[in-house]
Amino acid sequence: MAEISFTSNLRRHVTCPDETISAETLQDLLQKYFAKHEGVEGYVLDDQGALRHHVVIFIDGEQAKDRSSFTDTLKADSEVHVFQALSGG
Repeated sequence: MAEISFTSNLRRHVTCPDETISAETLQDLLQKYFAKHEGVEGYVLDDQGALRHHVVIFIDGEQAKDRSSFTDTLKADSEVHVFQALSGG
C-alpha cells in the first residue's frame, strides 16, 4: 500500500494526516485520500482539478510527471510526498 504524506507548510493550513492507501496510480491515491479528507483537495488542486502551481508531488523520490491527470503509476510500497513548492529570488 502506498503511503502519502504532506509537508508542515501544508499542514499549517489544513489537517492532512499521513495515510497508507491501496492505489495503482497517483490519481487513484489522491481520489481516495480526498474522499477521506475533503478539505485537503482545495489546497492541492486548482479549480480545473490540476495540481496547483505552487504544489509539487514526489513519488519514491522522483517528481510526478503528470500534473493534471495524475497517471503516474505507483508500486505497492510507494512513498508519495506532497510539498508546497517554493519560488522567488
